Amino acid sequence: MKLYFSPGACSLAPHIVLLEAGLPFETEQVDLKTKRTAGGADFIAINPKGYVPALEIDGGLVLSEGPAIVQYLADLAPESNLAPQPGSLGRYKLAEWLNFISTEVHKNFSPLFRPVSEDVKSYARANLQLRLTYLAGALQDNDYLMGGQFSVADVYLFTVLNWAGAVRFELAPWPALTAFQKRIAARPAVQRALRAEGLIKD
Repeated sequence: MKLYFSPGACSLAPHIVLLEAGLPFETEQVDLKTKRTAGGADFIAINPKGYVPALEIDGGLVLSEGPAIVQYLADLAPESNLAPQPGSLGRYKLAEWLNFISTEVHKNFSPLFRPVSEDVKSYARANLQLRLTYLAGALQDNDYLMGGQFSVADVYLFTVLNWAGAVRFELAPWPALTAFQKRIAARPAVQRALRAEGLIKD
């Protein structure tokens, strides 16, 4: 398998999951401005959507969209316990979290990276405050979103909350979230992924 990624982007989530699951893979960095890969390939020909992550599976099939990719990877390594069993109620709860993170957290961070009006950014910040308050409540008495079990949803949430510093969005008002970030960041697979993408230095 090959993961197409851009350092620190949402492709960090499947990168971490690949390491957590102990699956064999290779990576290729993508320049999201030029849409070229580090190897010189046209990324649009690989993923016509033009953004990461994209996972090239053996046989040439390319899977895109982070929430789909992380579930696929978790199912390849069920012994890693990164997702509840398909068809179980827990699996639908996981899907609920992945959808919430994707539509309510990830997408509200996006305008803060772009040259949009301050009104748009203010609206996104207000939405984030509401959503993060909800998340902090869910994590107040739990280590992970699924309770006591670490899952791919935690990896995705860690990835998007990691953007807060880059856009000067302070997480301090939500101690449960800052504690969550520290807890996930301490995991060996997370450290390996962050180093591999150049996000932390030894």
